[in-house]
Amino acid sequence: MLFGKLLPREGNFFELFNEHGNKIAEGARAFMLMVQNYSDPSLREKYAAEVDAAERQADKVTAEVSRLLHKTFITPIDREQIHGLINAMDDILDLLQDSSETMSLYDVKAMTEEVLRLADLSVKCCERVQHAVSLLPRLSESAVAEAAIKTCEEIDRLESDADRVMRSAMSKLFREQPDVRELIKLKAVYEQLESISDRCEDVANLIEGVVLENS
Repeated sequence: MLFGKLLPREGNFFELFNEHGNKIAEGARAFMLMVQNYSDPSLREKYAAEVDAAERQADKVTAEVSRLLHKTFITPIDREQIHGLINAMDDILDLLQDSSETMSLYDVKAMTEEVLRLADLSVKCCERVQHAVSLLPRLSESAVAEAAIKTCEEIDRLESDADRVMRSAMSKLFREQPDVRELIKLKAVYEQLESISDRCEDVANLIEGVVLENS
């Protein structure tokens, strides 16, 4: 009995997931502001720095989850689910940062309508990831579990929307862009932006699994 009482239990995994989810939403909104203000170098740099800051802060949360996972004997959900979820969430912010850096490194001159649409869908996906993650501590409540599943389904629909925008953007790019260098740059940006919604869908699939196993 004494041994059982001394074993670390639960941990604050849900609080850390929620903190990471907040950073995802912050990073996504900063990324959108960077895209919207791309023609202003000072604002572009300001919002890109905010994306970087959110990514670094989220990395610390990911590291803390990993540390806590090694110290905690009894976890609130399956250990593999915890590990998979936090790493999938971290992938989202990594892609937001990568997309921001790609625009700068490739010296993309201006944002296209398609970049704006993909960025907007990315923000919506990220905000829904944040919401779904915030529901994890109360999945034992049937209404909360249902809300989590509904939010994950919304992420799936947004990912499908991003796929359609991506296909249309690529078609337009190869038909209308005469500058090969710009074509290569924008193709890379489109692909990275579409990947953000893919990673959000990965998180949604993991959360659905947690809901089904724990609600």
